[in-house]
Amino acid sequence: MNHPRPLPGLDESFWMDSTDAPEHPPLASDTDADVVVIGGGIAGLSTAWELARAGRNVVVLEADRIASGVTGYTTAKVSALQSLVYDRLRRTRGVDATLLYAASQLDAVDRVAGIVEELGIACDLERVSAYSYAAGPESRHLIEAEARAAADAGLDVAYVSETELPFPVGGAVRAEGQAQFHPRKYLLALARDLVAQGGRVFERSRVTGLSEGTPCRVTVESGRSVTARDVVVATHYPVFDRAMLFARLSPRRELVVAAPIAAELAPKGMYITEDEGKRSVRSTPLDDGRRLLIVTGESFTPGTGDPGERFRRLDAWLHERFPAAGPTAYRWAAQDNDPSDTVPLIGPFHIGARHTYVATGFGGWGMTGGVLAGRLLTSLIADGVPPLPWAELYDPRRLGSAVREAGSLLGAQAEVAKHFVGDRLSVSHLDSVSQVVPGTGAVVRVKGRRCAVYREPDGTVRAVSARCTHLGCLVAFNEAETAWECPCHGSRFGVDGSVLQGPAVRPLEELDLDDGQG
Repeated sequence: MNHPRPLPGLDESFWMDSTDAPEHPPLASDTDADVVVIGGGIAGLSTAWELARAGRNVVVLEADRIASGVTGYTTAKVSALQSLVYDRLRRTRGVDATLLYAASQLDAVDRVAGIVEELGIACDLERVSAYSYAAGPESRHLIEAEARAAADAGLDVAYVSETELPFPVGGAVRAEGQAQFHPRKYLLALARDLVAQGGRVFERSRVTGLSEGTPCRVTVESGRSVTARDVVVATHYPVFDRAMLFARLSPRRELVVAAPIAAELAPKGMYITEDEGKRSVRSTPLDDGRRLLIVTGESFTPGTGDPGERFRRLDAWLHERFPAAGPTAYRWAAQDNDPSDTVPLIGPFHIGARHTYVATGFGGWGMTGGVLAGRLLTSLIADGVPPLPWAELYDPRRLGSAVREAGSLLGAQAEVAKHFVGDRLSVSHLDSVSQVVPGTGAVVRVKGRRCAVYREPDGTVRAVSARCTHLGCLVAFNEAETAWECPCHGSRFGVDGSVLQGPAVRPLEELDLDDGQG
């Protein structure tokens, strides 16, 4: 097996590399609270902060470190203009839904700006224009339709034929007054203020159990628990499925490359196109006066395709379209969950829920979605907080969704079924462990059992079960990120089997091939 050429840049997100975070302790003893929030990303921390401001005693439980999961690997656009969402939403949910969606997203943009000003957060917040553009004339009609739908929804938008980008476009819709920021600087400051208000944050406290009742009880893997009146599940992909949400979410992974560029040559706005495998462009300031050009794209289902080749393709696009950019400095990947009917799921966890809530399905727009979730869930949980007019739009129990989502649901579940059944019928990636090249991984059948085998660069073999601990699909190796990924629901594991990303909460079983296991 020939090794491909090395991937460009540091294998880390700029947001993670440019910030240090104080550690919070793990949950070491049983405790109680008014509300326990599961998940320390933007949705979880925004919700916890809003609830604390409303006078609630809040506990946050984070499996790893706060603001280091999906939120630490975003592109951090805070925008109500979101690719082609308004035309799609108008066709599936009607004009009234687009009006509510636009109002709620604009509210989230303004909420971020207001919090930054109130708390004096130095997070490189910039109010800029957002653009959805067509790469060529063949998709111009989609942009024209989006411009009409966004305007009808109440956004201040304009259709333009030219942009500041150093290459021609087939047309674009522009929305003024949107925002971009450093997500880690923002959230770490939010967490500090949360603690100052009496909130408690526990890291490295992976939740494994939820008992709904009066009160509810949340258990972490150490066996310790938090008892609370209300529980919010804000783990990006829900770690519990109480309402068949797994069937309504499709995990999607996107790659990111970033390179320095002179400030005067960097785009001032935020750009996105559904063309060319999807491309998203923005920039952020660097300490040396330059800016970092951030390009996202190459969408794919976790555990499929060749991420390494996708990274190279995205990197080539960056330097072809922005020849003034320097060598790639960073590369990373972000994971999103697309809801089957376009709208995120924020509200009561399921039909019978009385004190459990969920926030998920942000479809690539988690910065606005997470802030929106904090506002919306607080209005549902905290007494005395006025209700918000868009609560019904985002309600996971929303009526009529089964009909609207039927096509998407069938497509998503067909894809899951293909992996669940088809991957078991297909032959192993390699015939024997000896064929696994150092620095790579493969699923190998050993003594009748499929094993996920990784060989360290020094030749050491690490083997774990190839069955995802969520629902049993077979994992696949992502060589570009040195991780095992489940193509069914997006769970990700380290080469030692440790959980990197849910919905799985249990590690892959470690196997000792020398002892005949596997």
